[in-house]
Amino acid sequence: MDVRAMNEMLPFVLRRDNVARYEEGVVWIGDRRKYPFEETFVRCEDVESVARAIEKMVTQGGGPWQAAALGMVMAARNVESKPEQEALETLAQAKERLINTRPTNTAMARRLEDSLEVAKKARVEGRSMEEALLDWVETLRDQTYESYAVRSRLGANLIEDGDGILTMCFAETAFILAMSMAKQDGKEIQVFVPETRPYLQGARLTAPSLHELDIPVKLITDNMPAFVMSQGKIQKYFTAADLITMDGHVVNKIGTFQNALAAHHHGIPYFVFMWGPDFESPDRASVEIEYRDPAEIRACRGTRTTLEAIEAFYPAFDITPPHLVAGVITKHGILSPYDLRPHFERAREEEE
Repeated sequence: MDVRAMNEMLPFVLRRDNVARYEEGVVWIGDRRKYPFEETFVRCEDVESVARAIEKMVTQGGGPWQAAALGMVMAARNVESKPEQEALETLAQAKERLINTRPTNTAMARRLEDSLEVAKKARVEGRSMEEALLDWVETLRDQTYESYAVRSRLGANLIEDGDGILTMCFAETAFILAMSMAKQDGKEIQVFVPETRPYLQGARLTAPSLHELDIPVKLITDNMPAFVMSQGKIQKYFTAADLITMDGHVVNKIGTFQNALAAHHHGIPYFVFMWGPDFESPDRASVEIEYRDPAEIRACRGTRTTLEAIEAFYPAFDITPPHLVAGVITKHGILSPYDLRPHFERAREEEE
């Protein structure tokens, strides 16, 4: 599926250039905080502004790695004329700053580590680091969108006519495209979307994205999924994942785990879209959960919901064990969470 055809099956917020783009030394990031009420972008002229944009939730899901990678392109442009050691040290500092914006997102960390190697190689070869990094980012994005198409097709094939679908947070391009493909296949579906406190990604991103594509969607609160399941309205549960360990633990937006427990109780299969293998995350113990400012859950969209004196606790992600996962949707097919390590180790050996 080419980019143009895919764009036509995606909402505004997920079209490639609307996620993040690079223009003459400036990174433009689609501001998902304002969607669907406004379709605007945040202008970033240095790495720190990109990092702050990611931390302030301007973009989420698959957006941060794209914004961060383009931030490295911008950083390379700014150090192109500096001596080699100084330039590479500055890029290494930029890489660390961007990685620290999302400590749980190891996929982003791996890509940023790779970006530094691309820059080093370009410098040694006497080529423009900015151009080399931009070419690398665009190639990587091409591969990512090709993977989206494959995984979305697999996801759409799991859906039966008349299915009710539950998701959590903003499951991003693979999920939305899968729903779009299911609709294109002529399947009647109904998607249930929890609002996803405190940033309301479900209410502000997932539900409007589906509505824009004319896919039936119902918004529910985060404490409704088990009841909706008990009414027989849901047949499949799909999410994305910020990280899946090699032993099959799924790390995703807080709330994913409790929905998986409820789905398991009701005999509803849970399928998760996987970016790719992470050999640096072998098991649950290797996962670093991001804890955000508790003040963020004492308010909603700028309106206080409780007293400032009330203590709060805000883990941004949770961990779903493999026995609750029916299948992991990868570009290689749908795998058991228990088969991830042997499968990807074989694939790595074959590549070598």
